[in-house]
Amino acid sequence: MATTDAITGGCHCDAVRYEIKARPLGGVLCQCRDCQRFSGSGHMASIVFPADAVTLTGETRTYRYAGGSGSPVLNVFCPNCGSPVYGCPEGAGLRAFRASSLDDPKIFAPDAVIYASRAQPWDHPNPALPKFAESPAKRSAD
Repeated sequence: MATTDAITGGCHCDAVRYEIKARPLGGVLCQCRDCQRFSGSGHMASIVFPADAVTLTGETRTYRYAGGSGSPVLNVFCPNCGSPVYGCPEGAGLRAFRASSLDDPKIFAPDAVIYASRAQPWDHPNPALPKFAESPAKRSAD
């Protein structure tokens, strides 16, 4: 994908829209308990971009909570339809957009499964993907 191609998406009711002018930094399937709860599934599929490449329109709400590391994490969603739009560690300069919010979700290609140690026994993402018990970013920050 050329960096000049805009990636677009939004919430279910289209009250929140976004446009991203950058290549994805990566994609993950996260099996942490927070992502399980937010997705209503065994994992959350997210595609990561630099925050400064994102243009977001529409009103959003933010739920702030302590992530597994104890650091603040933001979950951003549409207050009208409740669709999750993105999440990110507070102040990280990244936005992890939910793959389900992409206008063309086929562009999502996960690179790894993270927090696999917290997987539900009925959730089996692609077995060919590398799996990390926790987050590789968390390990490198320790």
